[in-house]
Amino acid sequence: MSPVHNRSLPRLAKAGTAVVALSLAALSACSSVGADNNGASAAKGPDAFGSTADTAQVQDGGTLTMALSAEPDMLDPTLSRSLYSRYVFSTMCEKLYDVNQDAEIVPQLATDLPKTSDGGKTVTIPLRTDAVFSDGTKMDSAAVKTTLERDLTNPQSGRVSELGPISSIETPDASTVVVHFKEPFTPFTAALADRAGMVMSPAALKKYGDNFASHPSCVGPFKFSKRVPQNSIEVVRDPNYYDADKVHLDKIVWRILSDSGIRAANLRSGDVKVADTISPQDVGELSNDPSLSILQSQSLGYQGVTFNVGNVDGVGTPPKPIDRPDAKDARVRQAFEYAIDRQGLVKAVFNNQYDVACSPISPASPYSSDAAQQCRPHDPEKAKQLLKEAGVSLPYKVTMLESNTPDSLRLAQALQSMVKDGGFDLKIQPVEYSSLLDQQDRGDFELLQLGWSGRVDPDANITPFVGTGGSLNVSGYSNPELDKLLDQARQAGDVSTRQDLYGQAVKVMSEDDPIVYLYRQRNITGVSNDVKGVQVFPDGVVRLAFAGLAK
Repeated sequence: MSPVHNRSLPRLAKAGTAVVALSLAALSACSSVGADNNGASAAKGPDAFGSTADTAQVQDGGTLTMALSAEPDMLDPTLSRSLYSRYVFSTMCEKLYDVNQDAEIVPQLATDLPKTSDGGKTVTIPLRTDAVFSDGTKMDSAAVKTTLERDLTNPQSGRVSELGPISSIETPDASTVVVHFKEPFTPFTAALADRAGMVMSPAALKKYGDNFASHPSCVGPFKFSKRVPQNSIEVVRDPNYYDADKVHLDKIVWRILSDSGIRAANLRSGDVKVADTISPQDVGELSNDPSLSILQSQSLGYQGVTFNVGNVDGVGTPPKPIDRPDAKDARVRQAFEYAIDRQGLVKAVFNNQYDVACSPISPASPYSSDAAQQCRPHDPEKAKQLLKEAGVSLPYKVTMLESNTPDSLRLAQALQSMVKDGGFDLKIQPVEYSSLLDQQDRGDFELLQLGWSGRVDPDANITPFVGTGGSLNVSGYSNPELDKLLDQARQAGDVSTRQDLYGQAVKVMSEDDPIVYLYRQRNITGVSNDVKGVQVFPDGVVRLAFAGLAK
């Protein structure tokens, strides 16, 4: 069982008005400093989020190039599913709310936290009156209504499960949005602090429709300029931005460099000034380079493996039976979990820089509990016993999709070796990241390895992925008992009640194991000292919008 840390954290007040916060001081305290297997001082260090740029120290103008570890998927807040698109969105698609480095929810395009009434079923959001989209049209309450309704009704939307049971949206004036719910929905404000809260230009939506991703238009310090598939994305300074005086750069370029070694080499040579997802293998050397700095924070998310137990016709469609033992029989999936030595995994593959994970709820979350952190022990003999009870021949063959990056493949190979002792013959099928996202959505897989960068409210880390019909439920999993618990947790405004319900939910999920959680990575970003103002917050997003080149 993983350690559970007790936190003294703010309580959620009531639906729609909550300020959700994690104690970052506590998060930092969870980290320890040690040596990696090679003796480098590369193990977990204290959180370092970066700081805002001092205008006296940065130039006005210039281009910042960042190496990106994977290609973003669609630059459409309704349809996007990848962390990497969130990096780009952070420069050109502001949200109604944002998350600060203390994981507190703060206004962005809204002017204050929302007010709730009607027993938590009505949420009123005040808006800025000076925000203009990159296409020159004005942002107002009608634009927010259009955006939320698109998020709720687009057949390919990944946001439906995040927004809850909205019954109607009113716009009493240009600077006020009133959202009505069928029942109280506590995670709403947190949902608006991510892609569901990114307001899109209605004019651009009308003009481009589902091709909005090729012509994204939001409110932000930068606006979309150019995309070369599998190569790069560019944004340029938007003169329409309401706070343009805080913007220093003329242009930001993301270059897709999926090989972590090449990212590190480009960072050292100065060809790029920022690089995300620094490999634990490279942290020690980069940390010792006086021209570079390492930013890092603990993640709110997880990495895991997902079994396809019912995704036949695509994500969000009703589950259908799959005639395969690992899809039909939970004992096979439980055996897979028993075969995994999580602590050995993070030590061998990630130099002990990451923490093991046994559930979608971070131990640092105010909604965590002993029940939420229960973990099956590493027990290969128990794994083989369960496989025999399930009536399958040993070794049991299963094919896992894996991103084709070096770190991902090292993880896959370690898993392959590990589960062999538990009676599994794990075949690895490497695929490019965007292809992996496409295959998972279509249900074209037996097992896949991917993670989730995490959100401050646990609902966004659970319900969309394992709730029946969830917009990110690529497993095709459905369990009415779990749905009931998750619904109750969404409606509860009391932290202790939600904590208890999530503990019960994790127990149900653990019995069925549609997702086997493995570890929580740290958000590790390398930054040249030639750049000031780059920040990395616990939501995993690398923030460049207000950075500048050093004088």
